[in-house]
Amino acid sequence: MPEGPSVRKFHHLVSPFVGQQVIRTGGSSKKLIPAGFQSLWLQDAQVHGKKLFLRFDPDEEIRSLGSNPLPEPLQEGEREEATREQKQTLGPNGQKTSAQPSQSLELVPLGDSGSECLGADSPAGGAERWLQVRFGLFGSIWVNEFSRAKKANKRGDWRDPIPRLVLHFGSGGFLAFYNCQMSWGSSPVVRPTSDILSGKFHRGQALEALGQEQPVCYTLLDQRYFSGLGNIIKNEALYRAGIHPLSLGSLLGLPYLEALVDHVVEFSADWLQGKFQGKQQHTQIYQKERCPAGHQVRKEAFGPPGGFQRLTWWCPQCQPRVPPDELEQPSSPRSPGPFLHRTLPFRDSDA
Repeated sequence: MPEGPSVRKFHHLVSPFVGQQVIRTGGSSKKLIPAGFQSLWLQDAQVHGKKLFLRFDPDEEIRSLGSNPLPEPLQEGEREEATREQKQTLGPNGQKTSAQPSQSLELVPLGDSGSECLGADSPAGGAERWLQVRFGLFGSIWVNEFSRAKKANKRGDWRDPIPRLVLHFGSGGFLAFYNCQMSWGSSPVVRPTSDILSGKFHRGQALEALGQEQPVCYTLLDQRYFSGLGNIIKNEALYRAGIHPLSLGSLLGLPYLEALVDHVVEFSADWLQGKFQGKQQHTQIYQKERCPAGHQVRKEAFGPPGGFQRLTWWCPQCQPRVPPDELEQPSSPRSPGPFLHRTLPFRDSDA
């Protein structure tokens, strides 16, 4: 599924529609009936990690100002940009390309939010009406235009992806949601201390989690401690910190763990900034055959026993699996050191 930077961008695209009424609907969803949004008002939008939360109410009463902040790293000066994006007309270029529509179910438990699904086709009667959106691998939101096919499907057809949900607003603009799971729930539980793109991200909590006696590549994907972190960020941060994916956190010194957290935060923030600047994401190790130093890259699926296995790319030379007392002092993004050959500047990578 899209990682934290992508979902923050989706939140940014949705934000200008807050305070507007849905006047027309569409989409292919059968379990979350699009017509159920008719005449509702979009009252709020929040983001946490890989999840987007949208509040809909049947009346025009808007919650107090400040309840709908833009993504924290990019609040200043970005609302105008979002408004311009909202006014775009139909055309061949979009915010993000979506693949063939997913066949996965649209109703899912709300997971670690602690909420339960309250209804399939309409908001709960007396509860707050929050729509949780969880995106599939190629999930996306388009503003005032639809995704277009960029290649033929397996049958050889050039069919455009079908949106799960389309919401037309009173301003004349619309949002199209692709490849996502949606469910109604009560007020979302948002924990900014675990969100890697939040200004309130708690480094101490992250370091304590990484120090567990398990491979650090498992801990990094644990959304309880690194909400919004996905496989791309995992691979890139480990490479830049010079840490083997299967290294036990309990055997790594604090300087290594601090460097890893630094790279997680800076790579994620740089990736998000690049999205707003229209830059294509470039990686140093993810899906590469050779690392920037020219070494052969290895690829293998790693994951906890009985858990989900994720493909991991790493360089055996730049990320050696050796006893801790034989490791050099790691460098951090802010203070290049002896690992400079494996810890390249973020700005040069356009991550």
